[in-house]
Amino acid sequence: MGISATLAEEHPPTKGGRVSIHIAAKSGDIAERVLFPGDPLRAEYIAQTFLTDVRRYNDSRNMLGFTGLTSGGQRVSVQGSGMGMPSLAIYATELIRDFGVKEIVRVGTCGALQPDIKLREVILAQGSCSESNLNRRRFKGMDFAPLASWDLLYKAFEMALELDLPVRVGNILAADKFYNEEDPDEWKVWAKYGVLAVEMESAELYTIAAQYGVKALSILTVSDCLPHKTQISPKDRQSSLADMVRLALAL
Repeated sequence: MGISATLAEEHPPTKGGRVSIHIAAKSGDIAERVLFPGDPLRAEYIAQTFLTDVRRYNDSRNMLGFTGLTSGGQRVSVQGSGMGMPSLAIYATELIRDFGVKEIVRVGTCGALQPDIKLREVILAQGSCSESNLNRRRFKGMDFAPLASWDLLYKAFEMALELDLPVRVGNILAADKFYNEEDPDEWKVWAKYGVLAVEMESAELYTIAAQYGVKALSILTVSDCLPHKTQISPKDRQSSLADMVRLALAL
């Protein structure tokens, strides 16, 4: 299935005449509901595989964004966010503030911290811990507990049951560092307190959603298992995450 490009002139005015710095789309190009993978090539894969009548609205900085229709005719966009909370914050803020997005569903990968969680299992992130200073700066040293939107979380769990898709629901960790060579066993502290998995984005996504009063949920596929030191291949990280995407599109 091909993708048509309807790219605007770079950084055109958007909602209210504001210029979006990182997303070169026009007002109306982006749906109110966005799937939010970190990898822009995963965004392209999702658009090509799961959507019809797809239009590419952004390729600025190669952070690809697409809008299309689900099998049920629902208009949805897929936008790459990049890796880590600072990158995600840029795209989430502009999607909500400049393009009127009302719902963001992150579809990403994570590393399991519990030994009974297997590769390719799906996790619904009820809340997100973090060792980042982003929220400590926002809240003047106080701790904010970033949570998923309850209605999305509840709907995703019910839909998973309907699809006969086993899922885990619980707390995760959003980390700033992918490689922690100074303390490679630090993850065990989080595991001791029941944290299911680690990734790099959800605490910031949930915080920005709370700031702007929109809905957000992270649906994650386990790509690594820290207790067993196992992982899926880089190719599978991009293209073999169908269960997670189908669940996100069914919401």
